[in-house]
Amino acid sequence: MALPSVNQKLKLSEKVGYAAGDVASNFYWRVFDVFLLIFYTDVFGISAAAVGTMMLVTRIIDAFSDPLMGALADRTNTKNGKFRPYLLWGILPIVAAGVLTFTVPDLDDSGKLVWAYLTYIFMMLAYTFINVPYGALLGVVTGNSQERTTLTSFRFIGAFSGGSLVAYLTPELVSYFGQGDEKFGWQMTMFAYGIASAALFYLTFKNTTERIVPSQTEKTPVIQDIKDLTQNKPWLVLFSLALIIMVTITLRASSGTFYFKYYIERPDLIGSFSMTYLIALAIGAAITPLLTRWLDKKRLLMVLMLVVAVLSALFYFIPKENIPLLYLTQFLIGLALGPKSPLVFSMYADTADYSEWKNKRRATAMIFSAAAFSQKLGGAIAGAMIGWLLASMGYQANQAQSNDSLFGIILLMTIVPSVFAFVAVLLVRLYPLSDSDVEELQQALNQQKEVNVNKAREQQKSSEQLNEMDSGHSHV
Repeated sequence: MALPSVNQKLKLSEKVGYAAGDVASNFYWRVFDVFLLIFYTDVFGISAAAVGTMMLVTRIIDAFSDPLMGALADRTNTKNGKFRPYLLWGILPIVAAGVLTFTVPDLDDSGKLVWAYLTYIFMMLAYTFINVPYGALLGVVTGNSQERTTLTSFRFIGAFSGGSLVAYLTPELVSYFGQGDEKFGWQMTMFAYGIASAALFYLTFKNTTERIVPSQTEKTPVIQDIKDLTQNKPWLVLFSLALIIMVTITLRASSGTFYFKYYIERPDLIGSFSMTYLIALAIGAAITPLLTRWLDKKRLLMVLMLVVAVLSALFYFIPKENIPLLYLTQFLIGLALGPKSPLVFSMYADTADYSEWKNKRRATAMIFSAAAFSQKLGGAIAGAMIGWLLASMGYQANQAQSNDSLFGIILLMTIVPSVFAFVAVLLVRLYPLSDSDVEELQQALNQQKEVNVNKAREQQKSSEQLNEMDSGHSHV
């Protein structure tokens, strides 16, 4: 494409189309985040300790698939681009995997555990296959940093809006489809989500355009892409930061279902409590472009994670009878966490530019897939922590919990995520790229691309002149 289109303003239809992909993704991710642990313990029938171990093992296996998927996507070349085709190719696998993961087989305990391992690994691999190229698409739709921040805001408005629907509707749909059979209700709910996600991924495919192409022409080995990552300090900081933030988020989201079912003793509030949080996330994501006009990304992220740390700690002291205050505090935590995703993913796109400027190579999907690696690893650590801590405190599914078990659930919802949020504040301080630095390196990249285009034109002109001379000699 012509060079000027790289930094052009994006149409609303393209922003909405891109956001549709994260609505689709959240028909799966939000189910994992909020309901999967309690589904495995209270519906599927696996012990909390076994679930904790399974969360760690399966997600670590899946996490290592992300860089491989990134390398594959970076080396894909079709008439529809590098990343967009996967939005079509990945539809059938993710629909099938969702249904199978939430199918409870008629097997003994050992057989059910094997089924859970195999189907969840399949689920996460299918999610990787479609979601890594979707995430990488952000890095090639536009080269304008502010447009990227706006696009990521649209993306996560879609994500959190879709997540809000999932959080609220899932218990209702399970009850509607199941009619007393909770296992069948989960199976049909995931089938319905699969059909909806298929339509949304197709919408993203149709409404987006890949504008940025790598400046290098030679193929580079995968090991070189990985080596480039290890020498990319901004990316290394974001990798660590995303891991810690995902631990914070997953701890609160997954333990929240246990918190309301067993501590508050109001399981009927799980859906509305989760939806309140996700609505706040969507509002936070929506106002991110406004916030970045007042503070650069680094300072803003530090302030937001400090707010999350303080509010999570204060959550510990709220009496369980004070439902309105619980909802309000959760809303404020969501509001503070909302800009995190647009900020971090926009910063990942900036680190892709930094890598191209420094190494004269671009590996956009590798950057974003390795980012997904850190998030999944963070989710794996959080899931394992929840399962193991609950087991060590004597958790028993579908029974009144002991004081120790209840205390563990409270800690997982409050103090533990607060500590991780404080660690995130310290990590953000290490991020080396300011907004002005990003602008300078993008100008340098654009100048280099102009030079490359001019060289190509000169070479083509020289070649045409030589052909004309050869043609004249042949006539003579």
